[in-house]
Amino acid sequence: MKTPDLDLATTKPGHPPLRDRALALDHRLFETLASRWPGAGTAPSRPGRSAGAVLWCAAAAALAASRTPRARRAATRGLASLGVAAAALGAVGKRPVRHPRPATGRLPLPGWLRRRPVTTSFPSGHAVSAAAFATGVALESPAWGAVVAPVAASVAVSRVGAGAHFPSDVLAGAALGAGAALAVRGLVPTRGQVTPPARPLAEVPALPEGEGLVLVANTSSGSAERARALRDALPRAEVVLCAPADVTAELEKAAGRARVLGVCGGDGTVNTAARVALRCGLPLAVLPGGTLNHFAYDLGVEDVRDLARALRQGDAVRVDVGRYSCGGRHGVFLNTCSLGVYPELVRERERWSHRIGGWPAGVLAAVRVLRADRHPLEAEFRGRTHPLWLLFAGNGTYHRMGLAPGRRLDLADGRLDVRVVHGGRRPAARLLAAALAGPLTRSPVHAAVQVGRLRLDRVAPGTLLAYDGEVTEVEGRVTLEKLPEALTVYRPVTDY
Repeated sequence: MKTPDLDLATTKPGHPPLRDRALALDHRLFETLASRWPGAGTAPSRPGRSAGAVLWCAAAAALAASRTPRARRAATRGLASLGVAAAALGAVGKRPVRHPRPATGRLPLPGWLRRRPVTTSFPSGHAVSAAAFATGVALESPAWGAVVAPVAASVAVSRVGAGAHFPSDVLAGAALGAGAALAVRGLVPTRGQVTPPARPLAEVPALPEGEGLVLVANTSSGSAERARALRDALPRAEVVLCAPADVTAELEKAAGRARVLGVCGGDGTVNTAARVALRCGLPLAVLPGGTLNHFAYDLGVEDVRDLARALRQGDAVRVDVGRYSCGGRHGVFLNTCSLGVYPELVRERERWSHRIGGWPAGVLAAVRVLRADRHPLEAEFRGRTHPLWLLFAGNGTYHRMGLAPGRRLDLADGRLDVRVVHGGRRPAARLLAAALAGPLTRSPVHAAVQVGRLRLDRVAPGTLLAYDGEVTEVEGRVTLEKLPEALTVYRPVTDY
């Protein structure tokens, strides 16, 4: 049995004076704008009709294609804001305010709305999505926001010119979209929201044209293009491109003739450069060129522009360095050091990556390691031995930003951020629970503490230790400690 169509655009009975005056003003403003809209009397306004989720997804893809962390974060935040705005619009719907669609018969463009929607006009869904995406992008990156804003404004305003919405519909939609973006920021703060504590500044030479900088770039990480871009920005800098096997030797040579030692590569390459810089007493300039680049990004150096500005102005800070000791062997780490499941996963992945590729090797390694029956670590506490799946020590405290992954705000806090995942059945579930727990210090599977030094005794022979992506074997007594403010690194001090 068919039910009669329901016209949701029908206003509620009654004549509230305030509502009637507002509607009359809105109608007059619409007629004025629509009649003077560019191209009136020729064709419908295309942006308003075609714009939607597809447009903003394409815009997000274009931002992400720029390959800069700021642009990727802006694209992600824009899409998240768009999703929240769509959910809010779907939950509220158009029923509470039954504002009818504009009547276009008296205007120069009859037939704009060839298929009249049955929903009400308030608010404009196109304005909601445009404002949500543009505001989300702008909150993360004002520069990219300035690029997106004119397109978003055109999409929203064109709904009036197309005869689809009244001005009040567009304004309300824009307010709803912007509010959704602000709600996302409240849940997941932007980097600019969290002001890092003052770091110890360092006296370093300013290199206006790069003279005195020798930068070694690991070509296997795809960093050659970025290294050349830095040389274009600082024409008197020396850039050395080399294969992974030659990185250590080239860094040693560069340290002998450089005022500033530079490195471009992933975290493992940066770790090698830090060892050389520490031994030679040189300031370090880090240009991110790998996949993750945790140290550079937490430092505040995301691209060539950041590093070039710091070198020109002579801006640098002193940061902590982590160190592990086992017997007579020592090593440093700038990011993390871990024992247990993760080092075994890295070793297993390296065993298979040259045969089947990186991502498949990672999946295979995870399956093989997490299916193992034995616990890779044991800890003695109050005379009892406890099995462990993972012990993680970060060089500096990692903070969770809402639902976003952790990052370090202070690289000179003097602390090791130690996280432990207790042993038991189902290691995958326990590791996932620990990851979701974030900075929580107490949970059935997870514990966390911040210390300056940690000693591990009776470590079984052949136990793997991973530091900044590299893996080595340890046994007996293993000591993890901090070297406070040991390394001087260039960074734009005025940035977040």
